[in-house]
Amino acid sequence: MALSISAVVLLAIIVFLLIKKSGLKAGHAVVCMLLGFYLASSTVAPTISEVTSNIAGILGSIKF
Repeated sequence: MALSISAVVLLAIIVFLLIKKSGLKAGHAVVCMLLGFYLASSTVAPTISEVTSNIAGILGSIKF
């Protein structure tokens, strides 16, 4: 059985847990989110997308 989860949902869960458990301030989370938006519109966005797709492909091909 394969479980598919969106990277956005996964990252949102991680940020939520960091805020609750590790003391990450909401302001820091907002700054990280804004950085993500600005990176998405920059010239390095295709490279970041390619790298994350390759990592997801590697992780998806691991057999347990």
